[in-house]
Amino acid sequence: MKHFIFAPALLLGLLVLQSAQATADEPDSKEYDSYKVIYEQDFDGDAAIEDFQFSDPKAWKSGKTDRGDGFLDLFGKSQYAPPHTSPRNIALLVDKKVKNFVLDLELQQTGAEYGHRDMCVFYNFEDPAHYYYTHIASKTDDRAHNVFIVDGKARTKVSHKTTEGHKWTDRWHHVRIVRNADSGKIEVYVDDMTKPIMEAVDKTLKWGYVGVGSFDDTGRVRNLKLRAPESKEGDKVTKHFEKAADKK
Repeated sequence: MKHFIFAPALLLGLLVLQSAQATADEPDSKEYDSYKVIYEQDFDGDAAIEDFQFSDPKAWKSGKTDRGDGFLDLFGKSQYAPPHTSPRNIALLVDKKVKNFVLDLELQQTGAEYGHRDMCVFYNFEDPAHYYYTHIASKTDDRAHNVFIVDGKARTKVSHKTTEGHKWTDRWHHVRIVRNADSGKIEVYVDDMTKPIMEAVDKTLKWGYVGVGSFDDTGRVRNLKLRAPESKEGDKVTKHFEKAADKK
């Protein structure tokens, strides 16, 4: 008799737990109802990199896990000199431009442990002298583990909230960037999609590209998904990083 009394309750509890987890993995439905998936990439083939431009293509390659899952691998140091003090290793998704968006991706840091061990996510990228980036590092300071803007000069911190740092380990981490250029909001989530680890408010930059990379370390990216209420076609013809070199 007890079996028939408690089994439905247990089943209901499991369903509630699953529903809560599904909700936690999706952007806040109230604010992002109109957002649709405009780009999705699992890196399951060499052709995946055709949608990207690199600060140094020789530092990047396609790869697969032992289970056969694809990823984009930043395995070397880019021979690239940015116009201002800012990250050197950049893979820029030039297929779409966005202003307001939610970007989800998985990152794995493959370098040695030290204070500034990092991976970066780039957004509202107009050119190599104008963009935002989130720097996720082992320890925080004014140059690490914060949200920064590159706006015609060396990178400047714009985040008003961060944590003491992120423990990378050698596993994959789910990262989410939420950006509203109209309000200026930037939120950064890592693994826990219910509580941001970084927050910033800045309205300087609007339309631009998103991307991934590192200031000067190595790492991998997989399962990239970009949601937005609207988008513009990107410019795959222009060599964005060569333009920066010409202007320098």
